[in-house]
Amino acid sequence: MNKKILVIRFSSIGDCIWVTPVLRCLKTQLNCQVHLATKETYQELFECNPYIDKLHLLGKKKLSQLIADLKKENFDYIIDLHNNLRTLRIKWALWQVKSFSYKKLYFQKWLYVNFKINTLPKNHVADRYFEAAAPLGIKNDNKGLDFFIPEKSKLPKDFFPISYQNGFVAFVIGASYFTKKLPPEKIIEFCENLSLPVVLIGGKEDVKVAETIEQHFASTRPDFILNLCGKLSLSQSAEVVRQAQYVIGHDTGLTHIAACFQKKVYAIFGGTTPELGLYPYQTPYSIIENKNLSCRPCSRLGKKKCPKGHFACMHSLVWKE
Repeated sequence: MNKKILVIRFSSIGDCIWVTPVLRCLKTQLNCQVHLATKETYQELFECNPYIDKLHLLGKKKLSQLIADLKKENFDYIIDLHNNLRTLRIKWALWQVKSFSYKKLYFQKWLYVNFKINTLPKNHVADRYFEAAAPLGIKNDNKGLDFFIPEKSKLPKDFFPISYQNGFVAFVIGASYFTKKLPPEKIIEFCENLSLPVVLIGGKEDVKVAETIEQHFASTRPDFILNLCGKLSLSQSAEVVRQAQYVIGHDTGLTHIAACFQKKVYAIFGGTTPELGLYPYQTPYSIIENKNLSCRPCSRLGKKKCPKGHFACMHSLVWKE
C-alpha cells in the first residue's frame, strides 16, 4: 500500500508556492498519497495541482474540526512546513504519526534584523523546506515552482486591449506591509521609464493607489496603464503574470508566483532583504534595493511604518528598464 503523507502550510501566498516543489517530489519520487492542509483562502493555488491527492482546508472549518478530519486519514508521515502553534496542535493530536518540521531559524533572523549579523544559510526558503522532507529520501528535482491555473481563470489574448497584445509589463503594486511597498510616486517614476504598456495587479486594498497611477498617465499616455487591481481572482492575477513579458513587483506573493512561469522578475526590496531567503526562486531575476542603508532589514516580514521615519529604503530607489 502506498504511503500517505500530510504536508502542512497554512499561509501565505509566497510560502504556499514555495512548498510546491516538495509536493511534486514527494509524489514523483515516493509514488505516495500526498495530502495538503492549508487555509481556504489559498485553495486556488492548489486546486488543480496534479501532485496533490486531497486538500484539507482551514477556514469555515475550525481547527478542531480539521484535526478530527485529519485523524481519520491514518497518515504515515507529517511534514510540517509551517511550524507554528496551530501545526503543533495538529502534531500533538496525531502524536502516533511520525512528523518532520521546517526549521524557522528564529534566532538567526532575530540576530540579522536587530544586529545586522547575518548567520542565515544562503539558500532559498524553498530549498530549506526540502530539509524537512529529507528523512524520507526526497531530493529537489530543481524543476522550479508549480502553479496550475484553473481553466476557468485563463484569459484569452483579446481580454487585453490591442495595444497590450504585443507585450506588456505586469506590475505587482501591493504587499502585506507598508515597508515592503514603494510609495505611489515612486511606482509612477518606475512606470515612466517603461516602453511597454503596464498592467497593474493587486488586491482591493491596492485600488486607490492604482487609480492614482492610472490618473497620472491618463492625459499623456492614455493607453499606457491597465488597472486590474481588485478586479481579478488570485488565479486570474497569476494568469496576467503568466502572459506578461516580465514582472516588476515587491517582495510579495504575486511577484514570487512569476517564478512558476519562468518570468524575468525585477524584485523590489525595502524593509526586507533577499538574504532572508526570499528572492525569486529558480527564475531569471534582478533585485532592486538600496544596499547602503544600515537600518535594513528592519524586520523579517515587514512593518506598518518605517521605524526610522525616513523610509529611505524605498524613497532612494532609482530604476530604469
